[in-house]
Amino acid sequence: MIYSMTGYASAQRELSHGVLSVELRAVNHRFLDLSLRLPEEFRALEGAIREKLSGRLNRGKLECRLNFNVREAANTQLRLNNALVAELLRLADQVKEHQASAGDLRMADILRWPGVIESDALPTELLQTTALEVLDVALADFLASRAREGTKLAAILLERVEAMDALIAGVKPLLPQIISDYEAKLTLRFVEAIGCGDDDRVRQEMVIFAQKVDILEEIDRLQTHIAELRRILQKGGNAGKRLDFLMQELNREANTLGSKSVSVETTKVAMELKVLIEQMREQVQNIE
Repeated sequence: MIYSMTGYASAQRELSHGVLSVELRAVNHRFLDLSLRLPEEFRALEGAIREKLSGRLNRGKLECRLNFNVREAANTQLRLNNALVAELLRLADQVKEHQASAGDLRMADILRWPGVIESDALPTELLQTTALEVLDVALADFLASRAREGTKLAAILLERVEAMDALIAGVKPLLPQIISDYEAKLTLRFVEAIGCGDDDRVRQEMVIFAQKVDILEEIDRLQTHIAELRRILQKGGNAGKRLDFLMQELNREANTLGSKSVSVETTKVAMELKVLIEQMREQVQNIE
């Protein structure tokens, strides 16, 4: 399956003291770029959350938001962790023994210290465990949304592939006649220019010109790249970088086709191919 790099999902769970929610949103990016926004009581989960996300995602700029909204009606009793406060003050005194210029530990600093203020709310361990469970729910929904978007992107690409195939299939049978007509035109102009009917010299020059304008090799390579494009889309997986490389190769062949074109038909095909390739390239930028 093809996955899009863009996606959005959220999940939440009602708890006795409030609502715990997780929100995931992502846009395209060359690599995997994780941005976590976590409340202080969930900071210890950062490593576990990164491991979960990086284990399921390969590319994209992802933002993960975790929130715990406490209910106003929840009668939470706050308590001071006296043992922890005493330990902080003791350590502060030790620091001042080594560094007399060290300032005093302010009350605001003590109160902000993790674990200094305790409550009868849900234990931190339970909150963290629940947060990871909610993250799993959001992540499953997030992956499903990326898969749905990826399926749409694959369909768009295949539609453009069919259009490219039709263009090539339409022009390929015309190539021998196009080359023949161009050789005849050049032969006439060459004879007029040099004022000589030397058949051998004219024939040699025509062979050189024919090699320069022969686009059959470019057509064959375009068909090979298109076949590989189909194979990658059918196989699925992490196809974004491979598809991006194929877009470059397809564009190179279409440019060469246009530069070697000696007829209105092949010039038109080269231009239409480049338009289709550019449309595909824009879509490929969103594929993981």
